[in-house]
Amino acid sequence: MRVAIVNLFYPPDVAASGTFMASLAAHRSSIGDDVTVVCGTGAYVRGASSAADASSGDGSIRLLRLWTPGLGKTNTVRRLADYLTFLASATVRLLALPRQDVVVAMTSPPFVLLAAVAHRLVHPTTRVVFWCHDVYPDAAEEYGTIRRGGLASRALRRLQRWLVAHTDHVIALDEAMLHRLLSEYATSARPAGSVIPNWEPLAMFPPEADGERWPGYDDDDLRDRDVVLYLGNLGYGHPVGTIADAAELLDDGSISFLFVGGGIRYPELADAVRRRRLGDIVLRGYVPKEITPSVLRGALAVVVLLDDGSLGIMSPCKLHGGLATGRPVIYVGPSGTNVDDAIEAYGCGFSLRQGDAAGLVDAVRRLRNDEELREELGRNARKAFDEAYSDARTLPMFDALFDRLRRPV
Repeated sequence: MRVAIVNLFYPPDVAASGTFMASLAAHRSSIGDDVTVVCGTGAYVRGASSAADASSGDGSIRLLRLWTPGLGKTNTVRRLADYLTFLASATVRLLALPRQDVVVAMTSPPFVLLAAVAHRLVHPTTRVVFWCHDVYPDAAEEYGTIRRGGLASRALRRLQRWLVAHTDHVIALDEAMLHRLLSEYATSARPAGSVIPNWEPLAMFPPEADGERWPGYDDDDLRDRDVVLYLGNLGYGHPVGTIADAAELLDDGSISFLFVGGGIRYPELADAVRRRRLGDIVLRGYVPKEITPSVLRGALAVVVLLDDGSLGIMSPCKLHGGLATGRPVIYVGPSGTNVDDAIEAYGCGFSLRQGDAAGLVDAVRRLRNDEELREELGRNARKAFDEAYSDARTLPMFDALFDRLRRPV
């Protein structure tokens, strides 16, 4: 089976979408598919990835790494330069490929589904899968990049409806996202849709794994403290106000909120730390993917943040590493998300709403002081990982979908 997957980011870049793309590509290649990956040379974080191996993969995956300016995400102009360059070049490269059985388009950059649909217009028997991680233009409206109901919004919504009409299957990360996609952009006839959650690789998080903690925990501002960890991108949809308020309430020198990553809200959080003298919030930069298990192992709990307006627009992927390492999850965001669903289904943490700083403080103190509760939630977290959020569970869902798509229409 010929399978092409298109997304701007790909390892060694730190972007989560690239990691999932690589996992799916490697899996399909391992079962005999002819897999082509179309990605960019630019980095999610400027300077964080390499353009090495620009034309070939690991020998089993054909890697087409297309040049982009690599200006990063610090402002809209820089983003658009990377996005538009990649969108144009990816469309050209996919048009030049021989007929693919399935083309999977992700959402970095927004509307890269256009490249997959273009290939389908030339090769009508190709099946197109839209693997959505962020819903556009809804995200751009919600976070103020474009005006809701304005000319750009209306034009992009028409484009998205046309693209989805030429798509065979939509994959969303939770039910709220799937409902938004199908209700806003699908016709009554097509496409079909399903939920496949994100994951972590079982090989990276084996059962009963025991290993060294990340050396950063020995730094003066973390040593001898219980750490509540936020790992990954801190973007528009991840407000920091509740954590800042909780840190102020907790200010006793025994607990730190550790942020390891980056993103558009990092400067906002750093400014709040300075202004409010929040010594219990510690900021560190991104770490390589292979380091993340040791970072997670040193945490009392992991925290996941989501803005209320982001329900159905994005789905946090910070959940899965915490589950894999048996760490209780503290979620602060709207109900009905993938994180809220996991906590309800498996009893692996606390689900709180934005603004509930007192509830966050109470959750942290209970985890610190109640070893029995902490261990119970940790066991439930690992159970959730093993049953629903590891690659051993999710990748077969892609296999079943691809098998259905390859059958004659």
